[in-house]
Amino acid sequence: MFAAYAARIDADDPLSGLELGERPEPEPRPGWSTVTVKAASLNHHDLWSLRGVGLPPGKLPMILGCDAAGVDQDGNEVVLHSVVGQTGHGVGPDEPRSILTEHYQGTFAQQVSVPTWNLLPKPAELSFEQAACLPTAWLTAYRMLFTNAGVKPGATVLVQGAGGGVATALIVLGRAAGLRMWATSRDEAKAARAIELGADQVFGSGARLPERVDAVMETVGAATWAHSVKSLKPGGTIVISGATSGANPPAELTRIFFLELKVVGSTMGTKDELAGLLQLCASTGIRPVIDSVLPLAEAREGFARLERGDVFGKIVLNP
Repeated sequence: MFAAYAARIDADDPLSGLELGERPEPEPRPGWSTVTVKAASLNHHDLWSLRGVGLPPGKLPMILGCDAAGVDQDGNEVVLHSVVGQTGHGVGPDEPRSILTEHYQGTFAQQVSVPTWNLLPKPAELSFEQAACLPTAWLTAYRMLFTNAGVKPGATVLVQGAGGGVATALIVLGRAAGLRMWATSRDEAKAARAIELGADQVFGSGARLPERVDAVMETVGAATWAHSVKSLKPGGTIVISGATSGANPPAELTRIFFLELKVVGSTMGTKDELAGLLQLCASTGIRPVIDSVLPLAEAREGFARLERGDVFGKIVLNP
């Protein structure tokens, strides 16, 4: 079957390890289902995999891709929950949690195999392309806001770096939940798009805000960390789910302890949270922001655009 896969690891030039070509079809195994992929979406996780983060050379070649929607062997339209080993379903009871492409082949292929427990029904209201955007970036945003941020309708939330998949999801979900959503961006076009999505205001990166906020959603890391800490009200919360610009900024410990700030890590989400997200989208009309849809054969273009930051929303691949 045709697939986009990591053939080599290169921390400095990740796309040099990306190959497009034939890979073996998944073999049947007890407790697992084989899904014919109708749409899959790109995440920064896929770029990090090509750099060797979470993907050791001994696991190569590895089909990339965490997210997908498709049709299972019984003809059911399904969405994949990408976290394997969260329970004992389909794997050993002591297997540590992992995301597809770390231990198991991913979704950038014509077929993918996952534990049957990891499948959820695709709502009829969502297209395959829309559903494929949800299990990583949108689920991450859903958990950041509704499980870990501790905010209520009317609170003010700052999203660092408008434009990425998680950031756009945060703006849309926050607005729907009655939060006042602010964002930052270095790009005027992305700032304008963020306003269209429902951001109340967008500021330049590092700009002084009119007032401090209740929570900051942080996915950028080193480049924005100091601004995130300084933007919080006393007792406020930073929820961090990524560090695309670097993972080791100065900690700002004095400000954190003196103002009793909370720093909360957030990774992906549970199957129940994904079910809630799917229902929210189906019942409210919320839809993920899709930057573009490419055939799987043009996956390299999608990876290159993601690496450059030349995206607003999700890039979707169609096998």
